[in-house]
Amino acid sequence: MGSRSAAGLLGTPVRLHGILLGRPVDLLLDAAGRRLLGFVVESGDEASRFLPFAASQPAEDVIAVGSALMLLDDVGFYRKRGASFRSLLGTEIDRAGVPAGTLVDMWVAPNGDVIELEAELDGRRDRVPLAGFSFAASAATAA
Repeated sequence: MGSRSAAGLLGTPVRLHGILLGRPVDLLLDAAGRRLLGFVVESGDEASRFLPFAASQPAEDVIAVGSALMLLDDVGFYRKRGASFRSLLGTEIDRAGVPAGTLVDMWVAPNGDVIELEAELDGRRDRVPLAGFSFAASAATAA
């Protein structure tokens, strides 16, 4: 699998041996927004759970897990320590102080590193390497 759209991962079925466990409603990134920590998954019982990225196997149309025990109950713990992808959407980003537009997506490498940002400026979308870009850190708060 190559890089994946973070927005495209939202709603992707999380499955254990074909059994649907839930779907991601948000992604949690490290505080700097540079690495995917995991998924906030809404389960069939409408409870939110945290699935660590390291315990998942994202593929084209599914996020596979080896055990249902990988879906952790204490989502709040992870929200406090991470940045919410959904909260970052629409955030102004810039490169060396020059506005680059608003964030519309991020592209994630197979190892979980954010490698590109997708920004919209003046009605045009561009994918740009993450290096040198910044966004309002206050918008990243997941809590």
